[in-house]
Amino acid sequence: MTICALSHSRVIPTTANARGRCVPNTTNSVTSHGGAATVDLVTVSGSHLARAYTVGAVVLALYTALSCGHAAHPPLGTTTITSATTVPEVVAAGDFAPVSRLVDDAIAAHLMPGAVVQIGHAGKVVFRQAFGLRKLAGEPRLSGSPAPAEPMTEDTIFDLASLTKSIATAPAVLQLYEQGTVEIDEPVETYLPDFNPTNDPRRAQVTLRMLLTHTSGLAGDLSLDGPWGLDRADKAEGLRRALAAWVVFDPGELFHYSDINFILVGAIIEKITGKPLDSYVPANVFAPLSMSDTRYLPAGKACGPHEIRGAAIALGQYAPWAGECPAGTWSTELLARIAPTAHDGDTPGINPDYDHILRGTVHDPTARRMGGVTGSAGVFSTVGDIGRYAQALLDRHAGRPSSYPLTQPSLNLMVTPQQPGHSAAQLEAANNATREAIEINPNTKDPLLAPSYPAIAGQDLRGLGWDIDTDQSRPRGMVLPIGSFGHTGFTGVSLWIDPGSETYVVILANVIHQPGGPPIAKLSGDVATLTARILGLYGS
Repeated sequence: MTICALSHSRVIPTTANARGRCVPNTTNSVTSHGGAATVDLVTVSGSHLARAYTVGAVVLALYTALSCGHAAHPPLGTTTITSATTVPEVVAAGDFAPVSRLVDDAIAAHLMPGAVVQIGHAGKVVFRQAFGLRKLAGEPRLSGSPAPAEPMTEDTIFDLASLTKSIATAPAVLQLYEQGTVEIDEPVETYLPDFNPTNDPRRAQVTLRMLLTHTSGLAGDLSLDGPWGLDRADKAEGLRRALAAWVVFDPGELFHYSDINFILVGAIIEKITGKPLDSYVPANVFAPLSMSDTRYLPAGKACGPHEIRGAAIALGQYAPWAGECPAGTWSTELLARIAPTAHDGDTPGINPDYDHILRGTVHDPTARRMGGVTGSAGVFSTVGDIGRYAQALLDRHAGRPSSYPLTQPSLNLMVTPQQPGHSAAQLEAANNATREAIEINPNTKDPLLAPSYPAIAGQDLRGLGWDIDTDQSRPRGMVLPIGSFGHTGFTGVSLWIDPGSETYVVILANVIHQPGGPPIAKLSGDVATLTARILGLYGS
């Protein structure tokens, strides 16, 4: 029996072995030229196809392949794929109706189609709810044809975007610090000589600490000019551009958020470990925490029939894959649980995926062009797994037994101010400033937020991978103290953690699914403030 997958740009050969597992196969592929789709053959028997094909066999294979996904595979229905992860039960600790109303109102105002919220406090999950829709009515189903709306579910998988930096890349590089293979204040050129091939004195000042606190002075993002990474992923070109990125500010002088910083951190991890991020991080960060719904989704490692359009994946006319997949791959069965992000708006005319809805492909255009796995973006997860991560972090921080994969001293480097020039007095000064501002000059535009972020102009506080008090700190709200920490992701996700009250707030949404959707930070901050009041934190 032969199953096939169509690729609009290239062959993705896979072979099912005798146990029905989908495994890579670099010998069995047939390519149709002249602009037609490419056909990937997947044999389900244990035998290998002959390396040499006769002309007649090739024609027969093409005919069989091109008929797959139509009569042989009926259109996708409403198959529900459920999570294999057991999530903690909710233990009520207050009336969270105000939080529900806030999220419902945002959906009613078309700020986002849906969201999943989970709140943890004192070691328990005190609130979890799915709101709205995962996919809007009339939008394409996985097969590409219009379909009814899909309700949001608690086990929906979201593109975490830049939250990848905090939950994956930062702990991974600090594991190397614990092992003595990297030093926080070592120049980047020590680990990546191509970062400074001409011995430029300014570039020589950039350290790993500066990358992790966004104080390197590097430009904000890579240039997306030209076709690189569009017709097929091109990680090497993306890394070349990151290594050559301009230093636009004096290193160590100010906070300037940059994806390039964490692309380079990811490259350092890969160079030292000898493993790609999507191999090292799942094994060393996610697995110890039993985060079975958390993973990178590189299109090139998908298992099961699928289509590839440029650098993006789609299920096409194939039924959801239900076979087993080998280690190092991911099953296209997951696509049904993933929240779509937005239409691919990257470079019309030369992008094969242009205007298609991204579902299971990382939204960040740089990460997508680089194959879906970078230090800055690429991880997908659920609210349950992110809650599990947050609770393990809180437990380690408090000195309780925990599976969090860092020691307490290394964890503290992530979640306390570590930017160049940091001091212990900065947190106290910032908290005093924000309390005074709330009393004297409250935020009349949004009474649930503090008047200003950061609390002290020009004093941006960052841990090694986490935000503490910058212009990106609105998810803290106005009750949780400065010294709590978190991060957001452009797709509409946020996590904020407060060790002082043993509380975390996770919001996973797809705000960019509807054009004009606002950043998640304001809604996250409003939810954090309401949460603090409902739980009676800090006398609120």
